[in-house]
Amino acid sequence: MFNEYQLEIIVIVASVVGILVFYFILKRSSTPKTPIDKSEKNDIPQVAPQEKVKVVPEIKEEAKVEPLPEISLPGKEEGDFGVITPAYEEKPEDVTSRRKSDKTIPKRSVPEHGKITKQNFSEFAGERILVAEDNPINQKVLLGLLAGSGIEIVLANDGQEALDILENDTNFLMILMDAHMPRVDGFQATRSIRANPKFDHILVVALSGDVASDDIQKMKNAGMSEQLEKPLRMEALYEIIYAYTGKETHEDEFVEATVMTKNLDVNKGLETCGGDGDFYREILSEFITDYADSSLKLGEFLRSNNLQAADAYLLDIIGVTENIGAHPLAKIASNMKLALSDTHEQSYFSLFDQYKAHLDSLMQDIREYL
Repeated sequence: MFNEYQLEIIVIVASVVGILVFYFILKRSSTPKTPIDKSEKNDIPQVAPQEKVKVVPEIKEEAKVEPLPEISLPGKEEGDFGVITPAYEEKPEDVTSRRKSDKTIPKRSVPEHGKITKQNFSEFAGERILVAEDNPINQKVLLGLLAGSGIEIVLANDGQEALDILENDTNFLMILMDAHMPRVDGFQATRSIRANPKFDHILVVALSGDVASDDIQKMKNAGMSEQLEKPLRMEALYEIIYAYTGKETHEDEFVEATVMTKNLDVNKGLETCGGDGDFYREILSEFITDYADSSLKLGEFLRSNNLQAADAYLLDIIGVTENIGAHPLAKIASNMKLALSDTHEQSYFSLFDQYKAHLDSLMQDIREYL
């Protein structure tokens, strides 16, 4: 019996000893290693207590980063860069021409005045004007209107001739520039003029029967600072010259005529010619010579479907007939010009018949007046 108790005691003691041994093994594995011996300590570099050991690579000197320059971008607010547009809108040369001509040529306001006669233009004696116009009758109207005024007129039959003249002579107050001419038209010639600084002092005035707002804007974009409508009105020309000179003028009353026929407004024609009856008769004679067969030319253009040529010819006729006071024929020509776009119905053929009839009546009235 003692042996049985003795055996149990031995087992319990062995278990306690095993537990203690396992405990000390675990405790030993969790404790720091034995401190380095003093004899070995001198071989290791010492670190001051206040210093901290960094695990990143050592940087001897911090790099200096220069701030990026500010970039100003177009746009109304942050994040909106806008649209970078070119210096010009319709054509690169257009806007530059317009700004250039507007800035370099001074202009004064025109006061109220009475009716204008040819004598009023003598106030601008000594000025020189270059006229680029391909129509002989329109040339003659301008020459006759300013005849005896002391204004020197130099004629060019197209834009290229105008450019050639300017190469050797820049002493002009202004250029009266027909918009539509052969070889070099008024738009191209004006752009070339506005691109050359030696012509900055010369005003370019458009001469055209095109009066739509987009047509006028096109002329301004090309560098034509002013526009004179065809048929040319004496008062409009007077006001343009007045605005760009420093000379004073007098106010004279215009003497009106009282003659009018069914197809010919003589009053209007005489007004265009500055009240000069002889000059007006001369213009009418040239109209008979140059346009008596205009219906034949128009008919040929229409039958061959050359509508572009018909359009240009009708524009020319409109200006000339308005100049001489032939309003009914000018109106028919205007309607026919508009009808050219109607290629399906071809309504311009019926208007062409009206044109022939009115042209014959007009020629008869002109001959009677002469």
